[in-house]
Amino acid sequence: MTVKSPDIITFGETMALFMPVDDKGLERAPQLSQGFGGAESNVAIGIARLGGSVGWFGHLGADPFGTSIYKTLRGEGVDVAQAKLVEGESTGLMFREKVAGRVAVHYYRKNSAASKMQPEDLDAAYIQGSKLLHVTGITAALSSNCLETVREAVRIAKDAGVKVCFDPNLRLKLWTIEEARAALLPLAAQADYFLPGWDELQLIYETDDFEAVVDKLSALPAVCVIKGVGEKTVILDKGTRTEVPFFPAQQVVDTVGAGDAFCAGFLYGVQQGLSTEEAVRLASVGGSLAVQTKGDWEALPVRAMVEQQLGNKAWVER
Repeated sequence: MTVKSPDIITFGETMALFMPVDDKGLERAPQLSQGFGGAESNVAIGIARLGGSVGWFGHLGADPFGTSIYKTLRGEGVDVAQAKLVEGESTGLMFREKVAGRVAVHYYRKNSAASKMQPEDLDAAYIQGSKLLHVTGITAALSSNCLETVREAVRIAKDAGVKVCFDPNLRLKLWTIEEARAALLPLAAQADYFLPGWDELQLIYETDDFEAVVDKLSALPAVCVIKGVGEKTVILDKGTRTEVPFFPAQQVVDTVGAGDAFCAGFLYGVQQGLSTEEAVRLASVGGSLAVQTKGDWEALPVRAMVEQQLGNKAWVER
């Protein structure tokens, strides 16, 4: 029996997440809350909550953490038919705390199940049957074999006419900026949609001259969506520059996951046939809603919430 692929697919590492239940640092926290997080799975949950057809795959350890992640993703409406619980391997762990008002993350992901993914683990038909493949620089940074896996997934997608979205998601705890540049720039050159943050671009291109960066991005074939340029998002599309203001948040509780919410909204909008500008507006609303509650993915909005904000409708409390 042929299994139909979801419209949008993504893959990468998802880790168990532990945080102090209060504002104490990890060193003195008597209790930790357990959850999980991963850029790609966060995006997948966000798309599913908006009503999109989406799948996530990757390797998880066949342990309680991996099993919990797998079941939760499936329960959120994400297709996990290609995800694997690998016997004898471990699920990566991350611990998050606030230090002097800033978020600090500690990773325990070396030799995790996800870091051992290989190009031959890919199901080419699953990618070929989709309409859009979303990849990030995080997966590419995990190991040399993971980088080759990302490259092969992109190759399969391009050969099949499947659109590719690339978010660099620069993580300098995983590799040096020199290593990152060597891997990320070629991936950006193959993308149909490139979603960098302005802070990332300054590091990747070694300049804070915005016009110089625009010149470099304009040479790429991708539609470039630059996040965090002051209080706006800048779209570069075939020589046209469009600025979209951020959608304001009523309160900011936790900024973790805002970028993933933005990406989910953008990809959902694009797949629904919205213009790039309309998709960015939808994405901005998603990011605004996500920062108003704690958690990597827990606050990702459902479609009714986004439509309520876009339509500026009054919230009916009871």
